[in-house]
This record gives sequence, C-alpha cells and structure tokens, in this order.
Amino acid sequence: MPGHSDSIAHLDRTRASSVLGYPRIGPHRELKRALESYWHGDSPAAELLATGRQIQESTWLELKAMGLTQIPGKTFSFYDHILDDALLFGAVPHRFKPLQEELDPLDFYFAIARGKPEYPPLELAKLQGTTYHYRQPEFEDTSHFELDAQSVLDEIDRAHALGIEVRPVITGPLSLLLLGKSAETAANNFKPIILLDRLLTEYVKLLEALAKRGVVCVQFDEPAMTMERTDFEIKRFREAYQMLADSALRPRILVTGPYGDFGDALEAIAATNVEAVALDLVHGRHDVEELAAVPGLRRKRIYAGVIDGQNIWRNDKFATLDYLKKLREKFPDLVVSTSSTLLHVPLDVLTETDLDPALDDTLAFAKQKVAEVVSLANALEDGPTKRWRPLPEREGAFREDVRKVVEAARAARSERMPYAERSVLQAERLQLPVLPTSTLGSFPQTPQIQRARKDLGEGRVNYEEYSQYLREEIEKVIRLQEDIGLDVLVHGEVERNDMVQYFAELMEGFAVTQNGWVQSYGSRCVRPPILHGDVKRPRPMTLEWNAYAQTLTEKPVRATLTGPVTMLARSFWREDLAPEEVAYQVAYAVREEIADLEAEGMAIVQVDEPSIRELLPRRGADRAQYLDWAVDTFRFATEAAKPDTQIHTHMSYSSLQVMTEAIEGLDADVTCIVATRSIDWVLEALDDHTLTRQVAPGVYESRSAFVPDIDLLHRRLRKAVDTLGIERVWAVPDGGLKTRHMWQLEPALRNMVAAAHRLRRAAAKDAQG
Repeated sequence: MPGHSDSIAHLDRTRASSVLGYPRIGPHRELKRALESYWHGDSPAAELLATGRQIQESTWLELKAMGLTQIPGKTFSFYDHILDDALLFGAVPHRFKPLQEELDPLDFYFAIARGKPEYPPLELAKLQGTTYHYRQPEFEDTSHFELDAQSVLDEIDRAHALGIEVRPVITGPLSLLLLGKSAETAANNFKPIILLDRLLTEYVKLLEALAKRGVVCVQFDEPAMTMERTDFEIKRFREAYQMLADSALRPRILVTGPYGDFGDALEAIAATNVEAVALDLVHGRHDVEELAAVPGLRRKRIYAGVIDGQNIWRNDKFATLDYLKKLREKFPDLVVSTSSTLLHVPLDVLTETDLDPALDDTLAFAKQKVAEVVSLANALEDGPTKRWRPLPEREGAFREDVRKVVEAARAARSERMPYAERSVLQAERLQLPVLPTSTLGSFPQTPQIQRARKDLGEGRVNYEEYSQYLREEIEKVIRLQEDIGLDVLVHGEVERNDMVQYFAELMEGFAVTQNGWVQSYGSRCVRPPILHGDVKRPRPMTLEWNAYAQTLTEKPVRATLTGPVTMLARSFWREDLAPEEVAYQVAYAVREEIADLEAEGMAIVQVDEPSIRELLPRRGADRAQYLDWAVDTFRFATEAAKPDTQIHTHMSYSSLQVMTEAIEGLDADVTCIVATRSIDWVLEALDDHTLTRQVAPGVYESRSAFVPDIDLLHRRLRKAVDTLGIERVWAVPDGGLKTRHMWQLEPALRNMVAAAHRLRRAAAKDAQG
C-alpha cells in the first residue's frame, strides 16, 4: 500500500473501539454562552477561542480516559462542521468575496453563517432525518477550491502535545457537494457534483498534509450516500475514493455511511482500496452473510455502528454482542462503534435528577454510549462482565384507554367540505386583503420572559403572578403587530420554551429533561422530549393564551399547534412503539385542541408539520407507506374543523415530487413553506397544479440576523404573485421568530408589510385598467 503500511501495523486490532463524533456544546452549554457573548460584543474573540480549545481538549481527554482506543478529532465547530469543511477547501461563495477582504477570518466565518446587511447567510437545511441544521454550501460552475489546512494541523499538534492520537473527521467530497446547492448565479442545469474532480485535487493535498503531520487515519463522512442516489453518483463515489486511495502519501482512510444503509454504494466503496468502512448497523442492520458476500468488503476494517447515535435508549448488549461475534467471524478486523456521531444526543444522563427512576434506568446519553461501545469491545475478547445486566422491563407504555378512544374516533371519520366550497366561507368570515401578511407564531424569548419562567419553576412567583406577566407580554406582542400592520396576528408564544417541549410537557406519554441539550444549529440548543408511552392530552394546552390574545384585537389571531409527525421526529421515541400509532394519538390530541379553540371563536389554526420530510425513508421502497400514514395523521387532526375555520400548516422545503404531492394531500387551506432562497421549486410545483391551495413561501430566513430590505422582499413576493396570482399568496417569514431580537424583528416585518402593500397597490392599479 502506498506509504502507510507501517501505520496500519501498529493499530490494535483487538478491543478496538471508537465513536464517529461527540457533542460539542460543552457540559453546561459553554459554547452557546461564549458565542452569544461574542456576537453581542460582550467578550473578545480570544475568550471565545479559548472556550473552544477547552471543549476540544477536555473531550479528547475524557474519551481517552473512558477507554476508547481511537479518538475522533475535528468534531468541534464554532457553528457548523459542514460549513467548516466547505471553508477548509476554500469553497467561499462569490457573493461573500468582498467581505472576505474586509473581515478577519472568525468574523467572516460568522458572516457566512449568520448574514450581514446586503449579505444573506447560507441557507439553513436539515441534516437528513436528524434534529441538526447545517449551513448549505453554495456552488457554481466557476467555484474555485483551495485547501487551507492550518486549523486542522494546529488541532492535531495540540492533541499530540496531550499524548492523544486523533482521527480527523472531515465531510467526504461527495457529501460536501451533494449536501450543497447551486448558487443563484450558477449556470442553468448546473449541479455541484460537476465540480468533483476539481475538489478531489484539494482532498489529495489534505491527505498529504495529514500524513506528514503523523496522522494515522482520517475519517471521511458520506451521509449523502445513504440516501437514494443515481447510478452516476454511485459511479463517481467509487471513482473518487479510488483516486484518494491511490494517493502517493496519505493516512489510512475510513469512509462512514451514517444515518442509514449505504445500499448500492456499499459495493462501490468496497471495490476501492480504502482501508476501512463504517456501517450504520442500527438503521441499516445487515445479515452477516449478506455483508460478507459484498465483493472486497472482507478486506476492509469494519467499524460496526451498533450503538445508536440518534436515540437515547440503553443498548441490549447481550443481543448486540451475539451479533458482533457473528460479524467478527467474517470480518476479523472489527471496531465497535456508533451508528453516527453522538452530536444528536445529550451529553450525560447522570445530570438528570427528576426523571422517573424506571425511565432513567433505560436511558443512555453520549457518555453512557461511549461506555457501551468500550464494554462491547472488551466483551468480544473477555465475554460479558458481572456488571452486565439485562434491559429492565419497560412497563406502562401501552394504555388501553387511550387506544380505544383513538380507534373509535378513527372509525367515525368524515371528510372536510371540499376546499373550493370552504374557502368561500373562510373569505367571508376573515375579510382579509389580498396578499395577507403574518408571522408563523413565535416572537423573541426575551431574557425577562425566560427569567419569569425560571422564577415560576423555582417557586419565586406563583402561577397567578406568572399568568399576569404573560398576559402583559401577549398584549405587547399584539400591539406591536397592529402597529407594524400585519393582517393576521399571533399571541407570540411567550409561554413556550421550545415548541415541541412545550406540548410534550402538557401530554401524558412524554418526559422532559433538565439538561438534555442537543445542538440544533450555531448557538441554538433544544431539549428533545422522551416519548416513552401512549399519548393523551389531559386538558387544553393553548386555549388560555390564544383566547386571551383574541380579546385584545379585532384582527384574527392564529393559534399555532405542533403536528403529530413533528412531535415524533423531534422527540426520542421508544422503538417498541409503532410510530404511526403514536402519531394518531398525538393527532387526536390536536383534534381535541382545535375543537376547544373553535369553541372560543378562533378562526385560524396552524398545525405545524416541518418534520414530515425529515422522517421520509431514505430510499423509494418505503416512502409511499410512510407518507400514507404521515399525511393521514394530519388529516385526522384537522378534518373535524368547521368549514369556515382556516387551517394552516408550516412545512420544510423539499423539491422531491413525492413531497409536493404529500403537501397537497394534507388538505390544508394555507401552506407556509420554508423556501426563502429555494423558492423556484415551490413556484414550479404550484404552476404545474401539483399544489392548488393558498401558499406562503417564506420570504426571509427567520433564523438569521440578516434584515432584508423592501426591494429584496418585493422581488421574492413578486415571483410568487406572478406565478400564482396575488389571491393565492401570503407574505410571511420562513419560520418562527423566537431566536431573533426585537431590533432585528421589527424592521424585517415592517419591510415585509411594505413590500406586500407595494404589490397590492400595483394589483389594484392593474385592475383599474
């Protein structure tokens, strides 16, 4: 093998254990606090950089102390690792070039991630089926790549100084391009994969630089290759890694396929000369004989991803050990590992003191998962230790009373009045102007609101005092929206922490954590609920606040609920609960909530389902079955609404035809779509009549500090109006505004309203002839 056989020889082939990545926000969310302090100008860059180094180095030392034989490196990021890797190879979009010359590297990095005046940030996209968002690299036919590996090499030097050999983790070349997007300035029919050969030249340079620094192994993550891929993409996958494997000077190469099954791409990577392949054996568990039959695979070191990197339940180590023994018979060079990075799970279950002990005993967060990996690797040599114990019985998951009520409601279902008929009734009731303006629910969670919630939890105020404070905040939100000139108002969700967590706290069958933080993007962290049993709504969840808000204004106030699939997708759920059954239970709770809201006179209800796309199976065979029940649970939740109640939903974008058909199948009256800078596919779907209802393609990114001007918003709205007609379009941001500051929110909304008014005036002028 070219230039690296000695490196292979000294690697321990027994008790081999590793993980594919690790949480990076710090035990107490130190990264979040350091980032926000720097962004607000309260601390210098040196302090932020020091926090980053401390988190990195303490992670390496902790993983080594826990007994891992291989430590992943370059798993830390100040915002997003995929953005880091795009910049590692010099993939700077042309529109940001002027900023590169005037800002220091750290501020330039944050400008790309968060935006600046005149410079919208890279688009935020979900990483396939996870709760994590990444900044989507932009490419065009003139994109230039140039490796700048100094930060990676500096990290390796720091690890070596601590006596730790790290395996750098880099996004693989196929995924870096396939997870990216074509820039608005790209040529027609341009696809980023066209740039692969150009990019590979820089990957070869990286391999050489790492080898010269003494790196033994480099990890290339290829999550895009566990999605459905074309024959051409698979062919390019094989060619790319054959080229990298043929490099004259390099470390050994590990290629990972997290979040699913490599499918046909497995045979392609097995045919190359890379030394190691990591398999997700949780979401793509293979029969050992079938794996062994893949040509060339038995020559590889196999990283067996048997510990779930995306869920928080304890592993059945006895069953897993039996599988690993069978696997090692065919693949003697075996490393026990996780199915993906542990970025997607909380850090340590031992910090949870309020969970039911019976539930707590079944959980494993990142630290516990590392211990499971090490324990299984040792057991392959020595057998189970006396401390091993079977999984405890999981009692209380199934409730006959819940299931009977939901089954009866499903048996008595009926269709809503056809859209063409009910839309007339809704227009008469609401009396909205053409091109209505609104937001999607949440307003900023100010420090004062957060403090009030904390005071309630710690007993410094009683519920009546807390309620009075929230009513005052709701009135401020209503008055601000009236002053801005929005047509449909919201109460601001001032009582909610995270949208999914809020509803989980109010429904039986869910548990919430104190410290189970998981990074969503940048400094944004969430605490996914734990779905451990059948779901029931004991009492109304949003009625008090929405009904109060409606008493404050003559304009319609829209109530916002979280849909059934999103409640599942953004929770950790038990594998022994059929997801579709639980989704119908959540849908029944939403159905009851809508009825209560209608009884109080609410005329518009939004049921958010941004996560339907996230749970879509990675390949076509199972997609139709999934979408059947996912769409039907939404209809079950909303079909009993009165004809003159307008039902809205909020969806993440997807250009897949199967998803636009699913959106139509929801039968919502208005669909709000995250489509800020990917609006063309929405308009095409609408233009070809795949979508026939009213649509609100989000016209600016709600999760960015960038404040769009009137002209930009006018251009985006004009695109939609020209395609659909002004009577079918709404003007909204592309998501909730919880993470924004008022000084960002107010001018952005005022500009959006002004752009909508400009279009209304033009339409009225055209109508007059």
